[in-house]
Amino acid sequence: MKSEAEARRAVELYADTVRRICFLHLKNHSDAEDVFQETFLKYVLRAAPFESGEHEKAWLIRVAVNACKDVYKNFFRRKVLSLEALDSEPSYNMPDSGRAVLDAVLALPEKYRNVVYLFYYEGYSAVEIASLLGKNENTVYTWLSRAKAKLKDALGGDFADE
Repeated sequence: MKSEAEARRAVELYADTVRRICFLHLKNHSDAEDVFQETFLKYVLRAAPFESGEHEKAWLIRVAVNACKDVYKNFFRRKVLSLEALDSEPSYNMPDSGRAVLDAVLALPEKYRNVVYLFYYEGYSAVEIASLLGKNENTVYTWLSRAKAKLKDALGGDFADE
């Protein structure tokens, strides 16, 4: 079990990353917050030490992704339409172009959404993403390529490649 100081340090370092991953998957603030808390609870309860800071971050990402998948497996989640889905409330105050990009990324299938987020927002390489997700490196490159094509179609080609 981790100490309070270790837990605070981890939350300070990785809270933004874990929260964004949760929201990216769940598209719902309250579910994302629940999974966020569950992820850090599992961190606090983990007794084994981490090899490095990168190992710790990768572990938190993996736990968050798995917890998000567990939310979708829940019977209630599959059979009920959320109030947020009924009232498409804007999630962030951002320019229309930024909102369009966010909406396009959120509309991608999960596998593409994951690699786009990890590659462009978190700065992981394709090799690191393959390791995190347990996939082949070439699969990650293919998913990135397909995701970029889908985003270009969804955004009407208005945004240049980076």
